[in-house]
Amino acid sequence: MSKPLVVVNFKTYSSASGEAAEHLFEAMERFGEGPATLVAAVSAFDLNTLSAASSSVEVWSQHLDPVGLGGFTGWLEPQTARSRGAQGTLINHAEHKVSIEHVAHLLEMLPEGFPVCACAADVEEAKALAELGPTFIAVEPPELIGGDISVTSADPAIVSDTVAAVKAVNPAVRVLCGAGVKNGTDVATALELGAEGVLLASGVTKASDVDAVLKDLIAYL
Repeated sequence: MSKPLVVVNFKTYSSASGEAAEHLFEAMERFGEGPATLVAAVSAFDLNTLSAASSSVEVWSQHLDPVGLGGFTGWLEPQTARSRGAQGTLINHAEHKVSIEHVAHLLEMLPEGFPVCACAADVEEAKALAELGPTFIAVEPPELIGGDISVTSADPAIVSDTVAAVKAVNPAVRVLCGAGVKNGTDVATALELGAEGVLLASGVTKASDVDAVLKDLIAYL
């Protein structure tokens, strides 16, 4: 199995945008050669800068749209995102929901081998997304996102049930979990439940000591 994935979603937090994003990314780079594959899901505004600085941390876009070059004002066009350094993307995050058709069309547009992590609120949505064959599915109960209780303790069954459901549909899809994930114990529990990594945000982006948090996240891998 590939190394577990730790995806840090920078969102548009002031502590993870612009110059602050560069400092956060530098911290991630210090742990990029460890036992986990670290991914920074960053604002489109920061793709170019952070990808240029990357040596061991993957840089993903937080969202992409299934449109080409042309009259698509305000949309995030994949070809340009890739040329600006996007090495993968999130799609259908709870804070930016799209239709199943949107996800399907995007997957059709992207080249083989370009990682796509489709987010799901529950097992049924995860099953529907698995039919499309994204690289990853991250199950994140919306009510736990940004909270202090990890999905691994608040609702461990949704993690194990999602793993079982997704693998039954498409064994090649790797399952991540998120929502409230904050520390290495949460990561270790996620792996015990069958996930192959985690998706988190505020636990890293709002940390007073980012290095300490990152060190802890991978401590039990």
